[in-house]
Amino acid sequence: MTHFDAIVIGAGNAGLTAATTLQRGGARTLLLERHNIPGGCATSFVRGEFEFEVALHQLSGMGTDDKPFIMRKIFAQLGIMDKLEVVHEKELYRIVKPGKDGHDIDVTLPASWTGLKNTLCDTYPEESDNIKGFLKLCETLTLECFMMLPKVQKANDEAMLKASCPNYAKYGFSSAKAVLDEFFENQELKSVIAAYWCYIGLPPKDIQFPDLAMMLYAYAAFKPCHIKGGSQAISSALLESFMEAGGEIRFNCGAEKILTENDKVVGVRTETGEEFSCESVISNTSPIHTFNELLDTEKTPQQASQDMKSRRLGTSAFVLYLGLDCSPSDIGVTAASNFVIDSIDEEKAYETMQGIIDPTHTMLTCYNYDDPSFAPPGKSALSVLCLQYGAPWEDIPAEDYAKTKYEFAEKLIDHVERVFPNIRKNIEEVEVATPLTMMRYLNTPGGAIYGFNQNMQDGVLFRDRIDAIQGLYMAGCWNGMGGFQPTYMIGESTGRAVIKKLKKAAQLKKEATANA
Repeated sequence: MTHFDAIVIGAGNAGLTAATTLQRGGARTLLLERHNIPGGCATSFVRGEFEFEVALHQLSGMGTDDKPFIMRKIFAQLGIMDKLEVVHEKELYRIVKPGKDGHDIDVTLPASWTGLKNTLCDTYPEESDNIKGFLKLCETLTLECFMMLPKVQKANDEAMLKASCPNYAKYGFSSAKAVLDEFFENQELKSVIAAYWCYIGLPPKDIQFPDLAMMLYAYAAFKPCHIKGGSQAISSALLESFMEAGGEIRFNCGAEKILTENDKVVGVRTETGEEFSCESVISNTSPIHTFNELLDTEKTPQQASQDMKSRRLGTSAFVLYLGLDCSPSDIGVTAASNFVIDSIDEEKAYETMQGIIDPTHTMLTCYNYDDPSFAPPGKSALSVLCLQYGAPWEDIPAEDYAKTKYEFAEKLIDHVERVFPNIRKNIEEVEVATPLTMMRYLNTPGGAIYGFNQNMQDGVLFRDRIDAIQGLYMAGCWNGMGGFQPTYMIGESTGRAVIKKLKKAAQLKKEATANA
């Protein structure tokens, strides 16, 4: 039986960064992936002349050459930064609420911390002082979360929290809605600032304020961006770095069982029947699948069972991938990322996500607005998306699925054409993905794209790592915040944690041998 120091299950964002961290850190690593390409959500597909980005709308955390942020550092450590070509976006987003006579709201926020402040103050002058105070809070709280909070969490010291993270101590356990209500009177302004709630999947009343604050600051201060070649370029670069370091990967080869002895990981059996022994397993699949189906134990460990009972599956998405035979300007695109809303009531929008109901909030991303190479000359590559939970789609009879899918696709086009006219008549290529598509390709329950609902009880200080099985680690959106930057980061940090454990075990073994 071949032995590895670590086996990583799933080559999604966290799986790839974990595996690359491990192998480059000296741990002999095997990466198992049931699909035939790496990346999970971070992939692309081709239709006609177009290569469509599957999921990445904006990548945060990269920063610039002269003002680098955490993702640039992580990618450099993983040996891929020189393989990536970063394209910075000029705007955070445009948010539009169509009205009968023109647009009731039409605000474009620049990708600049100073520019963001100035634009908001110019648009809502009566709230200028409040805007400045709110943005200052977002900045200082974000810096506390990145620089000091991990040390506080490790020390588990309340006095240290209050002393080193005063803003987190005051606002870290508040909802985004509560803090927005504290600072602002204007309801429209609150919705303009909170538009990124769609990247989390819950309305502001259910989101921890630090999550919204960090997203806003990270995107505005360090620029939203994407990578030439799409997220598939990141996945391919990570796989290349992993293999260059000597790592082994098996495609079309999922894990069938995680093998244990006395509640300790000892190996993995694949779907092809091969068995490999190992010291550690990092699972990039959901805890539901990991603990209920992959573990070879008769019962789900109680710690894992109790943890999962307190959670709810997060949202999935309905996505249109559109290749148009016209330029972005021909349909009125003035920013890469766009939110089209019918109401400033986010809770109403959240209600529509529970069923196959006419959309009230949609996101339109034009990938070749900032980077013309993303589409053939004179054409446009779009993603039009609305968030939906998977359960209603699972209840549709098979014979009605295609009809329901394409009828809803028409409604989604109708929704965004009020802001971006003539999309439908310029469609050259189209592909439709429902939550069932996500479920099939991502192998996630409910087609969840962000893992579990990231509600008020899911902060870093509330949940303990599930350690019922020694040597088993969870990584990915199921073990923290969803989205690209968080999953890359949790994979890398989990890989480092496993290396530390492996080195400690090797040192103890060496000392025991010396003393024998």
